[in-house]
Amino acid sequence: MTALPMRRAHVPFRLLAPVVVVGWLAAWFVNLPLANWAAYDLLGLERGSHVGDAVAFFLLDVPKVLLLLLGIMTVVSFLRSYFPPERMRAALAGRGTLPATVGAAAFGVVTPFCSCSAVPLFIGFVEAGIPLGVTFAFLISSPMVNEVALVLLWGLFGPGIALLYMAAGLTVAIVGGLVLGRLPLEKWIEPWVLAVRAGGGATSLDLRLSVEQRMRDAWASTKDLVRRVLLYVIIGIGIGAFIHGFVPTELVAQIGGRDNPFAVPIVVAIAIPLYSNAAGTIPIVEALLGKGLPLGTTLAFMMSIVAISLPEFVILRRVMSLRLIAVFASVVVAGILAVGFLFNALGL
Repeated sequence: MTALPMRRAHVPFRLLAPVVVVGWLAAWFVNLPLANWAAYDLLGLERGSHVGDAVAFFLLDVPKVLLLLLGIMTVVSFLRSYFPPERMRAALAGRGTLPATVGAAAFGVVTPFCSCSAVPLFIGFVEAGIPLGVTFAFLISSPMVNEVALVLLWGLFGPGIALLYMAAGLTVAIVGGLVLGRLPLEKWIEPWVLAVRAGGGATSLDLRLSVEQRMRDAWASTKDLVRRVLLYVIIGIGIGAFIHGFVPTELVAQIGGRDNPFAVPIVVAIAIPLYSNAAGTIPIVEALLGKGLPLGTTLAFMMSIVAISLPEFVILRRVMSLRLIAVFASVVVAGILAVGFLFNALGL
């Protein structure tokens, strides 16, 4: 007589949620003392030393950033399940230029894509007949001002900096989209893209999903996102820890301080060859701000890394000419420089 296989008990998410929330809060509050204990007591590093401060920064930020991603991104993914990309693309296709550009930029905020992974959806916009300026507004805002960046900025620096960053990024995306939309650029789109243009399709997502199913999908989406950005997060935190522990404050002030009129262009030029997503840049931003780098210069550095990367240009070359890529990059760089200079001029 064979034994029947045991079935795993199914625990409803609504019962797990309170336990998960309590566990998340407990982990958040013990993170700082645990990181200091591990760096200075367990490892025996000296407080105030270069190595000790760098290791303590790393041990503090890795769990802090992961907690922010796991906790808040699950909530954001759950809410986003009611607004799938197919519905947004169909909605944008029938709008005027200004509402569609603003809508595309706002849509980019809730799509957790890096600059490279946003390109396929950008191609879908072009093929659906959405104006080119509107598609560029999405391509700028999606990597630059997505919910990952906002969640981490809010959690690490508070709502003020997070909202300023969102306003600056959306402004660059909207103005950039409007400027590019006024230029005769479609002649520089590869012919095969224009040849397959078609109207936006209807959404295939079942909007009658239960709340529990949406919660399960949100958790699965969050785990997938964390897996994709984890390496970038760890690398970014490692760079931030090095800056925090080893880079002299005087050097940072000399290169990017308010007294250097070329600080913003310099950090933009440094950032363009680099490639990361928003999550990987936040720890670097944290360390730079801690060294006294002005907010405008720091935001210009972050925007440049996530919005104008060399790998993105390589992928875009499949659908547009080098001339169009150069025009796109020039408009975005001009917007980023304007944001950096403006924020620094305001003393932020």
